[in-house]
Amino acid sequence: MGEPYYITTAISYPNGKPHIGHAYEAIAADVIARFHKAMGRDVRLQTGTDEHGLKMAQKARDLDLTPAQLSDQMSQHFIDMCAALNVNYDVFLRTTEPRHHTASQEIWKRMEANGDLYLDRYEGWYSVRDEAYYDESELVEGEGGSKLSPQGTPVEWTVEESWFFRLSKYQDKLLALYTDNPDFIRPEARRNEMIAFVSQGLRDLSVSRTSFDWGVKVPGSDNHVMYVWVDALTNYLTGLGWPEETDAFAKYWPANLHLIGKDIVRFHTIYWPAFLMSANLPVPHQVFGHGFLLNRGQKESKSLGNVTDPIALAERFGVDAVRYFFMREVAFGQDGSWSAEAIVTRCNAELANSYGNLVQRVLSMIFKNMDGKLDTFSSTEADDVLTGFVRYACSVEVTREFAALNFSAGIDAWMRAVFACNAYIDEQAPWTLRKTDPERMRAVLLTLFMAIRDLTIAIAPIVPTAAGKVLDQLGIPAGERGYGALHHAGWYMERVATGEALAQPVGAFPRLELPAEESASA
Repeated sequence: MGEPYYITTAISYPNGKPHIGHAYEAIAADVIARFHKAMGRDVRLQTGTDEHGLKMAQKARDLDLTPAQLSDQMSQHFIDMCAALNVNYDVFLRTTEPRHHTASQEIWKRMEANGDLYLDRYEGWYSVRDEAYYDESELVEGEGGSKLSPQGTPVEWTVEESWFFRLSKYQDKLLALYTDNPDFIRPEARRNEMIAFVSQGLRDLSVSRTSFDWGVKVPGSDNHVMYVWVDALTNYLTGLGWPEETDAFAKYWPANLHLIGKDIVRFHTIYWPAFLMSANLPVPHQVFGHGFLLNRGQKESKSLGNVTDPIALAERFGVDAVRYFFMREVAFGQDGSWSAEAIVTRCNAELANSYGNLVQRVLSMIFKNMDGKLDTFSSTEADDVLTGFVRYACSVEVTREFAALNFSAGIDAWMRAVFACNAYIDEQAPWTLRKTDPERMRAVLLTLFMAIRDLTIAIAPIVPTAAGKVLDQLGIPAGERGYGALHHAGWYMERVATGEALAQPVGAFPRLELPAEESASA
């Protein structure tokens, strides 16, 4: 196996069903994981559900359920979402698992042994929805003079006995971390926000609650449960078998990438590294705070009636189309907008018309005019130019941009190679050569066959199911579908040597249709 690569999503809070933001993050994480696998790395992808905290306790009470019953019901929706979106995780971690309680209590004990926990009284503003504490200076004014968190969520004045973590002790260490590791927080705007926040001074953090009991018990203080973010963040260790000295922990920690939403960057880049430093554990290599997906420019909310079921979206347009649109349309790290007509327009223009039609035309002509047989051929300068252009785009530009999480730019490079193939086929006109110069027709079609193989390998992390179907039709072995295969010069002759002919092709990228009611309103 290659070099280890450990990527995690934020674990989802299951007090409601999955929404488009959960889907976006899960798809992006899966694309990154598939990319690194295709690059030959030993990848581990972890996701899961964050099932403790006051929000879950209150939601369960409203539904006349126990928190455990609600957790069991709701976590399944997130498992189902991953299956529907073709998210191929290695670990789905639920924070209610006994092994996670063990890990959370162990990190607590290590922070306590380091002198970083003390018992005191908490008085301050708390947002149940955010599961976050806020200083008076951070609050904004709501309707009727009410106080709201910076996220616009209600806050309430809380007074209770609490364990505190000496976060203030880690201010200088955190700033040094950001300085010494410029890529620890990405994108740059999030990094600048966190540096500014920490530079203003850190207050010690309340890390336990006594007003409810749905959570991980504090060791030695059974009337306290841990602040939900202490146990939630520890999930990244739990999934590796920590605190046992497992092979997985030794191999994969520290994590290469925590992929999270921009609204929880503070927890992951201030609290989490401070907890790890206190417990004498290495901090992750990078935290990336992606942007939000907006529905026609608006945040989705129940009050607006625009909440999208991601499973229904995948069923409606096809999972590969949804994956392609999300990674193509939005510059990763920024907010983006989606709509049904935007998905249809983008995917029809690029996947169905430009790439899918290219594949179908070429393979159909090879099947009809060459009995599906591949053979040696003599190339011209025009053929070599196209081959070199496509190879460079796929093996250099796409991989460079995907490695940097610049998915839109990577797909841009891929589309330029697709357009080059379509321009080449129009210029060479193999349908005319079939009558005037059959040998030249063969050279043109086989040059395109080689280009299609490269294009399909390059885009496979984005559209794995459809790409797999195309590579199956090309007869490319399962072990020859990674990015390393793009540098294997002898692959085509090895394919020819098998003597296998191409079957009649089946389209992998159908055109999408917009439902009549949405067409009328578009």
